[in-house]
Amino acid sequence: MGELTPLSSSRWAGSITKATHDQWALARRCQLAHIQDLEAGIRTIGHRLSQPVGQKGTRQAPGGYRSQREWHAKSRRLRVLENRLAAARADREAGVVHVVRGGKRLARTRQHLEAAGLTESEWRRGREAERWLCQADGESGKRYGNETIRVSPDGEVSIKLPAPLAYLANAPRGRYVLASRVTFAHRGGEWADRVAANRAVAYRIHLDTGRVRWYVTASWQMPPTPAIPVGTALAHGAIGVDMNADHLAAWRLDVHGNPTGAPRRFFCDLSGTRDHRDAQVRHALTRLLHWARTCGVRAIAVEDLDFAAEKTREKHGRRKRFRQLISGMPTGKLRARLTSVADATGIAVIAVDPAYTSRWGVQHWQKPLTSTTRKTTRHDAAAVAIGRRAQGHPIRRRTAPPPAHRSDEQGHRTVQAGPGVLGREGTRPRIPGSRTRSVRAGCGVNTGDQNAQHRSGRSAERVSWQQDSLPLSL
Repeated sequence: MGELTPLSSSRWAGSITKATHDQWALARRCQLAHIQDLEAGIRTIGHRLSQPVGQKGTRQAPGGYRSQREWHAKSRRLRVLENRLAAARADREAGVVHVVRGGKRLARTRQHLEAAGLTESEWRRGREAERWLCQADGESGKRYGNETIRVSPDGEVSIKLPAPLAYLANAPRGRYVLASRVTFAHRGGEWADRVAANRAVAYRIHLDTGRVRWYVTASWQMPPTPAIPVGTALAHGAIGVDMNADHLAAWRLDVHGNPTGAPRRFFCDLSGTRDHRDAQVRHALTRLLHWARTCGVRAIAVEDLDFAAEKTREKHGRRKRFRQLISGMPTGKLRARLTSVADATGIAVIAVDPAYTSRWGVQHWQKPLTSTTRKTTRHDAAAVAIGRRAQGHPIRRRTAPPPAHRSDEQGHRTVQAGPGVLGREGTRPRIPGSRTRSVRAGCGVNTGDQNAQHRSGRSAERVSWQQDSLPLSL
């Protein structure tokens, strides 16, 4: 900081050092995740090598390898992983991180220009664009919320030049005004309100080499959203969402946990570049939230998924397609974006335990929800299971009736309805048909009406009754 300040200014020096520190902190977190992955792989390989060849595994632990050849190959890989772990731990203890400005993929593309369809000049232009740095944090109280990069409400962009470059200024007080004006299509109203109130807004100017366009990105810190009680969020029902590799399966549930309406699907193409995948996730979440607002639902239930330790080759072995499938699911990014977008719309996000939601959803809900005009998939049934778990209901549709001689001879079920619902204790009507062939038509029609039976007086349900206090002298 002390060396950069005389050559530029304290603001620009702080911006450069902050960006460098953020990159270093990100590399440190990635380094720790890499070490944890290596440790998990070494534990799995070591356990499987200790098992006899051909030993079958269990749900708690994997078994041995299938052949002696595979055992030998995995023993060699164990040594490779141990060497990588030792080098990574040494770098972490020394505070050394490996950072490539512009990304490692761009650096590797230099060796494969023909496969990437790029020339050397095109690749160098993209590399220089990724290494350029022009960003500044906001300052509350300053004009338009930023003194270094200032954007007026009408879209005029001006930059405060450092002292050595002050002769290039085309505006008073050493500022350079860009010829083009900018507009913010996404959350432009919120940005205009912050700029008018001189609240902090951070800006970043970058070049898109594919479109040969300059873009200005504005960002600001959102105030913390107050937490609302779960009962208040679930007062109008909930929407269960099952996250998949190419779509979001959603179903609306009422307050009793019963699915209403038809299931919805929100597709997203997660192939292509990072910006394309990010845009697809935002688009799918935006449509989901619009549908939730249309239904009047104030809560969305999602699974608390984390595939960080589940996509290693040591855990799944030859199941390469499955590893690619779970690696392509942006569970953490999707949940974080859903939470941030839902805060702006006033919709609560409830993360539930993902254990057995798909299996139990298929077992208890797929067949009952399938009809001649609607085919319910396993993902739709899993969405129902997720929503019911968020509401506190059991995933199973109905539990077994109570034992005999304890309540109406197994005549009712009390799981689906709440304690205050009328008729929840009523007897189940005996409908003649294939299930009750021994019951003739009309039998049991007046089972729940005691007035229709041969009894003296009125039924107990129609008379207020209070138990007398027991005499203590008996």
